[in-house]
Amino acid sequence: MKFNRNIIGWMLYDFANSAFTTIIVTVVYSVYFINNVVGGPAGYGEMLWGRAIGISMTLVAISAPIFGAVADYSRAKKRMLFINCYITVIFTALLYFVKPGDVFIGMLFFIIANFGFNSANVFYDAFLPEICQPEDIGKVSGFGWSLGYVGGLVSLLVALVLVKINVRLVFPAVALHLFLFSLFTFFWLKEFRRPSQRSNYYRIAWQRVTYSLKNIAKLPQLLKYIISYFIYNDGITTVIVFASIYGAERFGMTTPQMITYFILAQFTSILGAAFFGWLTDKWNVKNSLSISLIIWIGVVIWAFFCSSASEYYFVGLVAGLAIGSSQANSRTMLSLLTPRDRQAEFFGFYTLTGRLSSIIGPILYGWIAHQTGDIRYSVLSLIFFFVIGWILLQSVQLQEGIEQAKVNEE
Repeated sequence: MKFNRNIIGWMLYDFANSAFTTIIVTVVYSVYFINNVVGGPAGYGEMLWGRAIGISMTLVAISAPIFGAVADYSRAKKRMLFINCYITVIFTALLYFVKPGDVFIGMLFFIIANFGFNSANVFYDAFLPEICQPEDIGKVSGFGWSLGYVGGLVSLLVALVLVKINVRLVFPAVALHLFLFSLFTFFWLKEFRRPSQRSNYYRIAWQRVTYSLKNIAKLPQLLKYIISYFIYNDGITTVIVFASIYGAERFGMTTPQMITYFILAQFTSILGAAFFGWLTDKWNVKNSLSISLIIWIGVVIWAFFCSSASEYYFVGLVAGLAIGSSQANSRTMLSLLTPRDRQAEFFGFYTLTGRLSSIIGPILYGWIAHQTGDIRYSVLSLIFFFVIGWILLQSVQLQEGIEQAKVNEE
């Protein structure tokens, strides 16, 4: 496999956008919002944060299928990618102005930024089968995630310096990181356009979405995988959203300590994405993903019984391995089970599934924390998502699904 500028340009968007997930969603802004912006009784901030995640994911879930179908029909994936990318840039920078007590704008700016971030990924993911051969999808996806974790590591190192000056400086720094490194994708990633007639793209998009809903029965293995993904991704998303909050609330870890915690976890995330991407191509993506979910089950149990901040560092190292491998493998699995000429459309459904599941987990986690006042029980609830997701994944017949995708190409 040759890493040309097109592939490198695609992978560099992972490097660019990982700063948002790492710093805003997971490590710094989440804790800043709960402890500094909201305050209040135990569990109340977690409940509001869970609702902010749920609202933004609901908006993505509603729009993603239409966005995907429009991009696929009009060949406008790149344009739509960067419109949503720069929505994220603008509203991430505006988080600088969120101060203690600004609960409404703190939620509003985050909801819009998170909406842009997740919407952009619909179009970004849909480029994967266009830029490489089927046998290289696992490698490219895995290396993309690995490069993303390098980007997250860079943003964490910068945040570690800025948080000692003023924590709010971290937020425009993340926006600048996303803006600068996405320029490589702007200039290097090429879209393979097909001739298309001028028409009402939204009407046609809706027709294609309804067509996909009616005919997804022709892709039963894809359908089974999407149901499995719906379940286990809920657990992954909730871990990402609340991992830093859990360390701060349960063990009293400071923001610099949590940044250091995630710097260490980035290294195992990089290894996990790269190694499991290689394992996917040598073995197969279903088996590789199954191992990742077993690791997640172990992480949840360990986090529940974890008794100190020092021990929680080791939980983070194992969680990094699991998240790097499971996210890369999930993207690869969908690519293999989807007809090549309808990738953007089905990645829209994939995003719809992921964001719908991302509504349930964070809201449930926040609700349990608020009701019990003990976030350990919130963490323990996540084991349900990983166990059921793993069981459903075993019902997917990978090779049969790949053949079904080929048969259903237009």
